[in-house]
Amino acid sequence: MSFLYKVARSALFKADPEKAHSMTLQAMRSGAYPKKASAIDDALIQEVLGFRFPNPVGLSAGFDKNAEVIEPVLKMGFGFTEVGTVTPKPQDGNPKPRIFRDIENEAVINRMGFPNGGVEVFAENFAAFQKKRAQIAGIVGINIGMNKTQTEPALDYAALITRFAKDADYLTINISSPNTPGLRNLQSRGPLLELLDAVKAARAEVTDDTPTPILVKFAPDLSDEQIDELCGSVIDAGIEGVIVGNTTLDRPDFLSDGFRDEAGGLSGKPLTEKSTRVIGKFYKHLKGVMPIIGVGGISNADDAYAKIKAGASLVQLYTGLIYQGPNIASDINHGLLKLLRDDGYEHISQAVGADHG
Repeated sequence: MSFLYKVARSALFKADPEKAHSMTLQAMRSGAYPKKASAIDDALIQEVLGFRFPNPVGLSAGFDKNAEVIEPVLKMGFGFTEVGTVTPKPQDGNPKPRIFRDIENEAVINRMGFPNGGVEVFAENFAAFQKKRAQIAGIVGINIGMNKTQTEPALDYAALITRFAKDADYLTINISSPNTPGLRNLQSRGPLLELLDAVKAARAEVTDDTPTPILVKFAPDLSDEQIDELCGSVIDAGIEGVIVGNTTLDRPDFLSDGFRDEAGGLSGKPLTEKSTRVIGKFYKHLKGVMPIIGVGGISNADDAYAKIKAGASLVQLYTGLIYQGPNIASDINHGLLKLLRDDGYEHISQAVGADHG
């Protein structure tokens, strides 16, 4: 963490977390962020999902809900960013306060509930980015979700696929958030296959012979039996990848008093080991059929490398950015290069799944 960010973090952490986030977005829109190269070494460049990722470190959905700061994020050294979650209709999300910090444990609990400006606001912001796209390195995914009042989820997901399949590098079906009632119920074979049939049909209507990759984002709170079932389901559905995982409903005993009792999804360092274990289980079941993007508790190069060796081709973070600051992607990438060389690898692809022999 840089000295400047230590000073800035002290000020930001005195503000309400949502207010601090708004201040961060405003600063980034005004150009107040460090510029870092996304492609620092050929050893980190990978072909995944049909795209050339300049490095494996991405920013996860939730940070840039309305696609306002795509350019700044990519120019901070991230190899890719995932914007959203966007829903068809604007929604306020759950009542405030809904974000809580445990600074001692570098953790966050949120119960946001997909607050966003809706498809029209998102599309306008994304179109503005697209005008500069040719000059900016990096991959951009769009994370899509259902409105809280929707009783037929496939309708919302299909509508968003129709709207954004031609714009996104990839699309993520978010069924992993614990903060939208009924959303995680889609994490079972029957409902999931029905949903994926609908989104694939919507994609087929608007894309050509090279369809936009579809990924599904799963929660880390899954049993071994559920992981087995879900891996079989995504293979049968023929989608292109999975993201594992999201926030957890776990509440470890060491969390700070008061913070531990807040409802919502827990992210940050307390999730690190659990998410890595779940990634490994998905990797064993998927057996290289599709790539995994690993998420959960990444604060440094060691955390990212552990997820890569567990089976993730790419990684994403969000809470780590809050606690470590805007140099985190660059720091992790330089750290990954050292870790690869220490293990005798010439390219990051050699480390993917290395823990499984």
